[in-house]
Amino acid sequence: MRTFDYTLDYKNLNLRSSPELYVIGKGEQGVLTIEPYKSEILPYWRFKNPEVAKDSSEKIFSLFLEYIRNNDFVGADMARKFLQMGYTRARRYANYQGGKKYEGPVPEDKNGFSGSHGRKLKERGPEDPIKAQSAKIFKKKWDDAKNYPPYMKLKESFIQKYGR
Repeated sequence: MRTFDYTLDYKNLNLRSSPELYVIGKGEQGVLTIEPYKSEILPYWRFKNPEVAKDSSEKIFSLFLEYIRNNDFVGADMARKFLQMGYTRARRYANYQGGKKYEGPVPEDKNGFSGSHGRKLKERGPEDPIKAQSAKIFKKKWDDAKNYPPYMKLKESFIQKYGR
């Protein structure tokens, strides 16, 4: 599997016109960097409460379907990643007050991306039922997207054409 290339200048690249540069990667890799999709999808990504999560996930899923209709695998995959990120972030906020999973400040790596970098994992607090419900809403839409037959067909074609 090709690994996500963090050295590319994603702020100045348009992956709609250069889909060969896109790497599916693991999980949500690239979700906040790949343009023009980040700018098209991010304004709708919200999970504050179930009502907001429902509206957000439905809008992102409609974008997902639009990308599929346009045979734009990169856009569809990015929308899927935003749905996945809606689930994972809402779960993090459900498990950790304020969404902070690790102790201490967030260090950046040499490419400007953050991660745990050996920081101590915080103890989970009591589950926030509102964020847990938001996560459940996003999980359903994420599952719908990743199992959508036209998406799976586009993904297979993309992999055959460009590799992973």
